[in-house]
Amino acid sequence: MKRTMISVAALVLAGLAGCDNMGHQRGAERSGGPEGNRAAARPTPAGTVARGAPAPGDPAVTGFRDGQPLATMPVTPTPARIERGRDRFNIYCAACHGEDGYGRGIVVRRGFPAPPSYHEDRLRQAPDGHLFDVMTRGYGAMLPFADRLTADDRWAVVAYIRALQRSQHVALRDLPPGDRAHFSSP
Repeated sequence: MKRTMISVAALVLAGLAGCDNMGHQRGAERSGGPEGNRAAARPTPAGTVARGAPAPGDPAVTGFRDGQPLATMPVTPTPARIERGRDRFNIYCAACHGEDGYGRGIVVRRGFPAPPSYHEDRLRQAPDGHLFDVMTRGYGAMLPFADRLTADDRWAVVAYIRALQRSQHVALRDLPPGDRAHFSSP
């Protein structure tokens, strides 16, 4: 028993003896920095973007040009892109926004605060870059989705949201004659 206690005490003393070495090591040159946090200055790798900061440059990646949200998508809303947007929307957005975009998704029906409907005039008239930015950085209770949706997928979701909005606000005169017949009264 006495031998075990001596062994444990020796191990503890040996462990504590090595703890002070870190304070005496030659470290990187330190920078006071604007906050005075004395963190070592390190060069920033090329292409690095601070978390939460917009990526520099390409409006297709940021959703902005000259500090303003893009009025229209920088990509063409092809049928394949809209279909991809529908798929991503149903995976990531429909739980809150509902498959129809009215803000009555399954999460909302279980008590979570309802997001605004995509069919409100405010969001129908919002620039495409605004919708992209909200998906990128989040807004209100909505979390950011940039870590789950690539920039291309976010633009695809914007294209799908615009298709959803148009589907709910089309005038009868804008439909092809064959489709108009389904809605005209006898």
